[in-house]
Amino acid sequence: MLKLRRGRVASVAESGVRVARLTVTLEGSGEERDALAYPGLTGPVEAGDEVVVNVEARDLELGSGGFDIVHCNLTRGLAGEGGDAHVMKLNYTSLQHAVLPVEEGLEHAPERAGIPVAVLALHGQLPCVAFALAHLRPGTRAGFLQTPGGALPGGLSDTVADLLHRGLLAGHVTAGACHGGAEEAITVEGGLDAAVRRLDWDCVIAGPGPGILGSSSSLGHGGLAALANAHAALSLGCPVVLVPRMSSGDERERHRGLSHHTETVLSMLLRPVRVAAPAGVSLPAGAGLERAIAHGTQHEGVHVDVSALVEPYVSSGLPARTMGRSLDEDRDFFLAALAGGAVLADMTDDKREGLT
Repeated sequence: MLKLRRGRVASVAESGVRVARLTVTLEGSGEERDALAYPGLTGPVEAGDEVVVNVEARDLELGSGGFDIVHCNLTRGLAGEGGDAHVMKLNYTSLQHAVLPVEEGLEHAPERAGIPVAVLALHGQLPCVAFALAHLRPGTRAGFLQTPGGALPGGLSDTVADLLHRGLLAGHVTAGACHGGAEEAITVEGGLDAAVRRLDWDCVIAGPGPGILGSSSSLGHGGLAALANAHAALSLGCPVVLVPRMSSGDERERHRGLSHHTETVLSMLLRPVRVAAPAGVSLPAGAGLERAIAHGTQHEGVHVDVSALVEPYVSSGLPARTMGRSLDEDRDFFLAALAGGAVLADMTDDKREGLT
């Protein structure tokens, strides 16, 4: 059963179209707890509203669940009229809602050559990839295609909002079970197709939202979404660069050096991809990546030196911490992600030359 509790909104710290950040006082205990609401689903929220919140993630003390989620607003959330859209997301749950998919009206175009796609292992790589691309190829229209693997709500990422505000992203599409982006896609493939034929993107950065799902197993984790995302892009003729997850500071053996997330994906891909191979990483990370590339399906390691991008990135004010570690404490992580953006920049140039 859902772990639901009644409460009353004590204060609203921030209220936007896609996400609202609240403090809720739980009925009975009187405990005040942080909470999130999604106005696009449950309507606007104000101080004093009576709400029902899902408290389970907070009670489990999950790293990505440090807050409750408003399930419904009993004061002002019961007058919604829906809309004219007819495609459902979160189907057959109490939060099912209709969206207008970005694929609507697009005919299939099997001969179309795809645009370059950078496939992420986790959401924390996104700002580095977008920054490196924009720094090296100003004016490039890169969009973020959010896929399953991490958080599903599109409004949850402050990073995406910041990148859109800065002009480092041209758009945000939430695909599959993900929802709440500026555009909605039924499938990852449909989102990639619409990126060219409807959104006019030059390239795509595809990966999960924040708070990646996971277990310690090689297959039971959200990072495996990179496998499906890469295959989706390849099936549409999109050249793919895989952005490796690397770490010189993670205490967990499975993520130190080259993460088992990336190693597993490279071993399971059915067709070759390019893999960003940054210079200057630690010996365990670099050696692990070279082995994984060599054992894969003729993958191409693209060696790139992004050391000159580190200081500009730090100075940009974009996120410079991962899992609580600073760039100095986990340099490999940031070098690998910046390298993914640098390779994507070169691939975007190659694509433009092919069109001229």
